[in-house]
Amino acid sequence: MAQESPKNSAAEIPVTSNGQLEDSHEHSFNRDLKHSLPVELGLSETKITSHGFDSTKEGVVEAGPFPGKGSSSSPKSSVISPSSAAASRLAGQGCDLIIPTGGRAQQKSGPVVLADEVKNPAMEKLELVRRWSLNTYKCTRQIISEKLGRGSRTVDLELEAQIDILRDNKKKYENILRLAQTLSTQLFQMVHTQRQLGDAFADLSLKSLELHEEFGYNADTQKLLAKNGETLLGAINFFIASVNTLVNKTIEDTLLTVKQYESARIEYDAYRTDLEELNLGPRDANTLPKIEQSQQLFQVHKEKYDKMRNDVSIKLKFLEENKVKVLHNQLVLFHNAIAAYFAGNQKQLEQTLKQFHIKLKTPGADAPSWLEEQ
Repeated sequence: MAQESPKNSAAEIPVTSNGQLEDSHEHSFNRDLKHSLPVELGLSETKITSHGFDSTKEGVVEAGPFPGKGSSSSPKSSVISPSSAAASRLAGQGCDLIIPTGGRAQQKSGPVVLADEVKNPAMEKLELVRRWSLNTYKCTRQIISEKLGRGSRTVDLELEAQIDILRDNKKKYENILRLAQTLSTQLFQMVHTQRQLGDAFADLSLKSLELHEEFGYNADTQKLLAKNGETLLGAINFFIASVNTLVNKTIEDTLLTVKQYESARIEYDAYRTDLEELNLGPRDANTLPKIEQSQQLFQVHKEKYDKMRNDVSIKLKFLEENKVKVLHNQLVLFHNAIAAYFAGNQKQLEQTLKQFHIKLKTPGADAPSWLEEQ
């Protein structure tokens, strides 16, 4: 008798035209599977189905009792990888393996979807800290190198000159603001004293009949000076408020942008220095990726530096226009008010306040009434 040539048992599966297995070969499939499947899976509970060769399904293991075993429950399936050799052969022929799970927990049928890897927040924070530390180190090294005269720095001569002028002007405006506040405090004390002196003269005018007219003249004069002083005080306070807004808000906002520009300049020079050092070194398989990464970081910080420089130039331009307009009006107000007050021109003093739309507060207007206090 001729010896049988070794063949793939799955290749001997006769398949009909509609893709169904013939019943006569069912036991041969069960015999092959019995050697390849785990021991705990009984062959009596295994059913093999076949599909056509053009089927797109892969090897599927479905859980459920084999028909004819007396079980009324509906079969369920669990997708597993065909680890055994026979299961691989059957999967290659378009066959499905249907194996019950028995007493084990059964899974629902359907495709298995692998969830995306969840990002660890701790790792993200650690990466942010690492980048911040590296950037801080580079910037600190660049600052120390510049102070020691070893490192080079990028300088925009025109822009740097404008920034220096702005800082110098800010100091001078702050000095004017302090002096104006001192004048306002002293004027307030003088007006308060004049008002009290006028009240004292008025009281003596009523009680001293022989000096009634003299005390009366002085009382009217002091009250008029106090009134004019309050008008001048309103003009000075308006001047102080406008200059304070210009110095501590408008100019300060521009200087904040200047600080951001200087930080961007330091980062730009730090990464530029790193790129120059790498370009001077050898070029091999280890250094080329570092050079490429350094080039990308340098380009990012260069764009940031150019953007901040453009922002500073625009803000300096608008600040200069705003500063000239504000200071022009405030200086005219201060001059006209001071001149009218010391000239004794009450009408001109009041006209100056109307010109700049300054409203004086009535003494005691802010104080609550006795009913509100109750």
